[in-house]
Amino acid sequence: MPFTGEDEAGPRDVTRRPAGVASGLGYAAVMPESTGSAPMLTGRFQQAFALASEIHAWQLRKGTSVPYLAHLMSVAALALEHGGAEDAAIAALLHDSVEDSPDGAAVAATIRSQFGDRVADIVLACSDAVAVPGQPKPPWRERKESYIARLANERDSAALLVSACDKLHNARAIVADLRAAGAAVWQRFSQKDPAAQLWYYKSLAAAYAGHIPSGLAGDLSRTIAEMESLADR
Repeated sequence: MPFTGEDEAGPRDVTRRPAGVASGLGYAAVMPESTGSAPMLTGRFQQAFALASEIHAWQLRKGTSVPYLAHLMSVAALALEHGGAEDAAIAALLHDSVEDSPDGAAVAATIRSQFGDRVADIVLACSDAVAVPGQPKPPWRERKESYIARLANERDSAALLVSACDKLHNARAIVADLRAAGAAVWQRFSQKDPAAQLWYYKSLAAAYAGHIPSGLAGDLSRTIAEMESLADR
């Protein structure tokens, strides 16, 4: 039922603050799901969202009109839903910034300065390339093979968590687009061969095996299986 600002007692003022709350800044103290302690996400998370917005504001998801920030928010949400702490959520918001900015090393340095070594290291672990001004990225297969090899030796569980959440959201988007548009979806990517894309996702799932939450691993495996089924049509 659409929200109308009315309940069984009749119209109500939806702008009215709860009793005892002087301003909007105090709402957290009276929310029914409040932890009653320090917030799990602090101003650092808000600062990370601002930086992600600055870097990605003009980007769209490949072949769509969806703002790229939607992907970053989704990856952060998945990381939190699967037990990630604030550092993982911040890294999720920034996980593509080193690849997608004109100067990846400079962005990595900014992240390290503003959010600390742990966040910067997670972001770098989730990057298959560091953008260099005026230079193209290495070839697709070379980048992906290197990325998979690094993940296989990654010991930071938060880095593996963020990477897997990123790939799950990407895989879900591909599956949804395959349902809607069919094989034409592959033309959006620099690597247009579905067999190569499936190799990549299956290799990632193998690298994550035993190192990410079982629910996340299961979701990723099922999504890849559906991607393969749709790609075969």
